Amino acid sequence: MVDADQTFVIVGGGLAGAKAAETLRAEGFTGRVILICDERDHPYERPPLSKGFLLGKETRESVFVHEPAWYAQNDIELHLGQTVDAIDRTAKTVRFGDDGTLVHYDKLLLATGAEPRRLDIPGTDLAGVHHLRRLAHAERLKGVLAALGRDNGHIVIAGGGWIGLEIAAAAREYGAEVTVIEPEPTPLHGVLGPELGSVFADLHREHGVRFHFGVHLTEIVGQDGMVLAVRTDDGEEHPAHDVLAAIGAAPRTGLAEAAGLTLADRAHGGGIAVDVRLRTSDPDIYAAGDVASFPHGLFDTRLRVEHWANALNGGPAAARAMLGKDVVYDRVPYFFSDQYDLGMEYSGWAPPGTYDEVVIRGDAGKREFVAFWLKEGRLLAGMNVNVWDVTEPIQKLIRSRERIDTEALADPRLPLDDLGA
Repeated sequence: MVDADQTFVIVGGGLAGAKAAETLRAEGFTGRVILICDERDHPYERPPLSKGFLLGKETRESVFVHEPAWYAQNDIELHLGQTVDAIDRTAKTVRFGDDGTLVHYDKLLLATGAEPRRLDIPGTDLAGVHHLRRLAHAERLKGVLAALGRDNGHIVIAGGGWIGLEIAAAAREYGAEVTVIEPEPTPLHGVLGPELGSVFADLHREHGVRFHFGVHLTEIVGQDGMVLAVRTDDGEEHPAHDVLAAIGAAPRTGLAEAAGLTLADRAHGGGIAVDVRLRTSDPDIYAAGDVASFPHGLFDTRLRVEHWANALNGGPAAARAMLGKDVVYDRVPYFFSDQYDLGMEYSGWAPPGTYDEVVIRGDAGKREFVAFWLKEGRLLAGMNVNVWDVTEPIQKLIRSRERIDTEALADPRLPLDDLGA
């Protein structure tokens, strides 16, 4: 039984860690809660960093998970700007990296998140090379995009995924020139496949974005420490004043690996392997958010999900599991994106190779539609573009695992709620 003498430590001060701390108190835990964040900012949400905050439409204060005073009011021991460099599973302690202080835990949650992957090419040390993961990155990038817009400057974005496209849209709204370099044949190819990736390519081309598909960056060319251009492996050179690397993120598993915890294989996205209760190979250590790889019965595979909803829901689920509650974490993956006048939501999991049919409901040409990915008539994922209030029925159809009449699925006159059992 959990009591006031126990100490729960959370390593990672993002959304998952902050919501886990909140849930521990909401569930009545009266012991010590220690939240360790390696950033000096209070825990914040990341979606605004490539959306509203980057565009200057949301304030800095609006991105924080809680008001700064909330932590003291709820007796959360918040350590900002602190790192943990070791876990001793036998002694059940974590060690602070700056001064070696040891902190005992009864239960430990690893919510260490992910780090942006780095370009491994010449020129990445130039001043105009950027990444976006942290609030400080977004603050810097906001100033860069505004300056590029004023001066007719040019940014090259390496990577045509969600972050790359959202920043491309923001850059164009500031008035900057944008080129996206993407090795795949369409943007978002690894998520949406070729059928829907072209929709987003057309959207961005209409707003003046240039794409260069099927190539890799080989060099960032500079002079006096500043970016002048980039080169690609087809021999072309593209002008640039700044470069953004948006080539994905790697789970921060170093602490877990050094502690001997089981990791998921790269084929399943890496990360810390957990069970359906978000418990690691050590029964007193849990993991949640971007770093956790969990088995998902709906898709018969292990998933590592980097999106906001996974942190929002995974942190509380881990907290309840730490309290001994009966937890099965099987949320349908969900994320959203806003680009220009396009808003979308995606539920499910259907990377290329997992589906055998794509069904469109609505008008993809007008970018008002719902796309469905199916295998053997069963729904794996759905994406609504400028169509709203359909996430719940889409997720219900995914969870049903029933065969669906694809003609009915494509007919916008038939409510999604009426399909399936």
